Amino acid sequence: MDVQPLAMGGQGQGFGAARYRGYVLGMLTLVYTLSSIDRLLIGVLAQPIIEDFRLQDWQFGLLSGFGFIFMYSVAGIPIARLAERYNRVRIIAVCLAVWSVMTMLCGFAWGFVSLLLCRVGVGIGEAGCLPPCNSLIGDYYPARSRAKALAIFGLGVALGGVGANTLGSPIAQVWGWREAFIALGAPGLVVAAILWVTVREPPRGYSDMPGVRSNGVDSLLVTLRNLAGKRTFWWVTGASLLSSLVGGATANFQGPLFQRLHELTVAQVSFTFILPMALAAALGSFATGWLTERWADRYPNAVAWLPGFAILAATPFYFTSMSADALWVAAPAHAIAACLHYSFLGSQYSIVQGIVKATSRATAVAVYLLANNLLGSGLGPLIAGYLSDFFGGQLIAASELAGQLAIVDCKGTAADLLARLGPDTAEFCRVVTRDGLQRSLLVFAAICVPTGLGFLLVSRTLQKDLVSRMA
Repeated sequence: MDVQPLAMGGQGQGFGAARYRGYVLGMLTLVYTLSSIDRLLIGVLAQPIIEDFRLQDWQFGLLSGFGFIFMYSVAGIPIARLAERYNRVRIIAVCLAVWSVMTMLCGFAWGFVSLLLCRVGVGIGEAGCLPPCNSLIGDYYPARSRAKALAIFGLGVALGGVGANTLGSPIAQVWGWREAFIALGAPGLVVAAILWVTVREPPRGYSDMPGVRSNGVDSLLVTLRNLAGKRTFWWVTGASLLSSLVGGATANFQGPLFQRLHELTVAQVSFTFILPMALAAALGSFATGWLTERWADRYPNAVAWLPGFAILAATPFYFTSMSADALWVAAPAHAIAACLHYSFLGSQYSIVQGIVKATSRATAVAVYLLANNLLGSGLGPLIAGYLSDFFGGQLIAASELAGQLAIVDCKGTAADLLARLGPDTAEFCRVVTRDGLQRSLLVFAAICVPTGLGFLLVSRTLQKDLVSRMA
């Protein structure tokens, strides 16, 4: 069982010295960064994988989205229940080792099915990251500091994007995409050992205000009933689900989109578009957390309306980045869109943690992630890939090659297409796959509008549903 006793009523202050809290937050952010690297790396390597295995875009969407997310989401519930009872630090360390090994095995895949199975394994391991990490941060930091702490933790997504691109794309460019999986999966084994040895398990509910009961562990049914009765949970889940639809589609297909639109290499796309986008996303997440803590007394609902307005503002920048012909217009627009869009990363967890007791935090986050990831991040890439193939097929059907060519015939490397189809048809295929994917992602860019409105609606019920006040 958990070696730390339950805090009776909470202490209302952070656990441990400030410097040690900072170290723990840094370690958990590193874990989340490694999780994001291993999760996002397949998006960086998308086009070479699609070409090598001659995948349709929907197949790659399954690999990068639903195939990973299904087990990631489903396994999150039982792992979160373990995290409510047992040592969370050790659970995180074991899961980190598992997903690191599975990432390395992706480099040995021989086809679609084997790579899909490896991605499922990565998803099972990564299910042990967010729920217990969120629960730990909730016990290390008091309520008013959690938005900032979780925003820093949320930087793991953006930092993972930076790592996947700055390390993964050059390795793939020089040695190959298989070597990139192996090289970037290995460091997780070292970090897992360091985490196990150096991070302490805090008492549950330690940082809650006195008077907030945190003894005992709520059953899954009790937690679900508590969440179901809070409209804030439904609003934030719906808004984040839509945001994840957009994020999942763009994160996994932005590489192929910009390679097809601007005829760039993997490394060129990474350093021109995806790396600046990841850094901008980190800035947006941190800025929102910093402003939320700074304005907590004056604007207690800022944790919800700040990302709401920001995501609304991201919409025209996404449209610009995905349709502009000039790189000097498209690249900055993409970075600005990401900065505004990913402002919600820390806010979402702060809101979910605030509406449940300390003994339910890991489970509440896991339930939230089940809906958010399964229907958002999981379906986003799959739907984007399907729409890409659908729109591409429409373009073929409207051409003089209708009945002679199918979208599946347009998959493969440039050399393969040239050898099979000849120069004219190969060029036609390049245009069809480019325009199909562009139309698909523009559909997802429009989803930012209802996403932003959803976060604004969270403000209407947030204060009523809070258990642990943020101000």
